[in-house]
Amino acid sequence: MNIAEIQKLQYGPGGNRAGQLNAGQGSTGGSAFSEMLKAKSLAHQGLNFSKHAARRMGERGIAMDNQLLGNLEQAVEGARQKGAKDVAVIGSQGIFIVNVPNNVVVTTMSADDMKDKIFTNIDSAVIM
Repeated sequence: MNIAEIQKLQYGPGGNRAGQLNAGQGSTGGSAFSEMLKAKSLAHQGLNFSKHAARRMGERGIAMDNQLLGNLEQAVEGARQKGAKDVAVIGSQGIFIVNVPNNVVVTTMSADDMKDKIFTNIDSAVIM
């Protein structure tokens, strides 16, 4: 799956997530309120994939579909509720390293790529 296909899964053909407003729509003019709303809604948005992670998925043969994306989002949300910042989500399809506050998958690897089996700079792990 290439970057464009991953973005279609995340955003749909119109470029917005379901229910997401374009910038400026529904604005109340209060900057403090809009910042609070933005921070609150980030936790409810789906995951984004860095270019690096999308490239690695293609190179490593990790196929992303709606079910895997939903399971990954659910795992990250569970980690978020426990206070995780950087999590390794481990599943049968591979391992996804996710920056939880920014909802970004930073890299991925397949089980075959884990010869050292050492992960650094994470504070949590979720088994999917």
